[in-house]
Amino acid sequence: MTTLHTRRVTTGRLTQQITEVRDTGEPVVFVHGNVASSAFWHTTMTALPGRYRPFAVDLRGFGGTDPLPVDATRGLRDYADDLAALLEALDINRAHLVGWSMGGGVVMQYLRDRPAAVRSLTLVNPVSPYGFGGTHDVDGTLNSADGAGSGGGTANPEFVRRLAEGDRGADSPTSPRSILTTCYVKPPFHTEHEDAYVESMITTRLGDDHYPGDSTTSDAWPGIAPGTRGVLNCMAPTHFRLDDLHLLDPKPPVLWIRGEDDIIVSDTSMFDLAHLGSIGAVPGWDGTPAQPMLAQTRHVLDRYAAAGGTVREVTVADAGHAVHLERPEEFGKALLKALSA
Repeated sequence: MTTLHTRRVTTGRLTQQITEVRDTGEPVVFVHGNVASSAFWHTTMTALPGRYRPFAVDLRGFGGTDPLPVDATRGLRDYADDLAALLEALDINRAHLVGWSMGGGVVMQYLRDRPAAVRSLTLVNPVSPYGFGGTHDVDGTLNSADGAGSGGGTANPEFVRRLAEGDRGADSPTSPRSILTTCYVKPPFHTEHEDAYVESMITTRLGDDHYPGDSTTSDAWPGIAPGTRGVLNCMAPTHFRLDDLHLLDPKPPVLWIRGEDDIIVSDTSMFDLAHLGSIGAVPGWDGTPAQPMLAQTRHVLDRYAAAGGTVREVTVADAGHAVHLERPEEFGKALLKALSA
């Protein structure tokens, strides 16, 4: 049985917690998503063959990494720069990067800033290169100049409250466990590691500097716009936008793998206020279009491929947002192919 080791690594920016399998081989770095930690990668890492050195990092404010404030005006660069500092401290010059959800945005930002340091890029149900919420069309055009409909004010306050209370139950649809089993994965999927994943979610630091972040009011529907601090504002389209990946040199190979039934990152996302407004779940909807998240990602990656990059898109049927947990064998085969490309 493969043993996992957890340790804290001091870097030039902050002390970060990593979980690793071995300390030799080609480095493969796993980056988790929002309201999660490295725990969501444990089973994936242990399945990799011995030629690889897999390890997963806790992002700042999650798991066991220092909870430094997040400057959302830098988009996801606080996280990407933390990752660079970690690899420097580990004396790793080039690595395969695997990012899930928000972590997909982190590794895309890392690629954008340091393309020569990336061996390959695997995006697992990633956030759109144009952020989360507040845009329309494949070019990520803002619905409103202030990014209305995105940012810290879009979080469900009941979910935030239950995170703060450490709610481990399944009685409420807004408890961490319920969100895990109805949104992170496609029901009725359950995993034997469910308790560990709930504990991982509860490590999320809360507040204006962390999750969900601050917010401002807006004259545009739905009346809220991004602030400048914290997690959800990092992904607001006013702060995070990667529309020039096709200009990078070199262009490492990219795998985009996603669950076909993802309801978080979707062209009809149940976490996008514009889509929720269109189905009557958010009052006063004025016709603001939903964000075509998948179409935006495909548009950016198609340009990357047209400019000489290699991109492979894999859609996994009957899986949701955490395809690596729901379909581990299929995911593992696709990942190994990407690592050896």
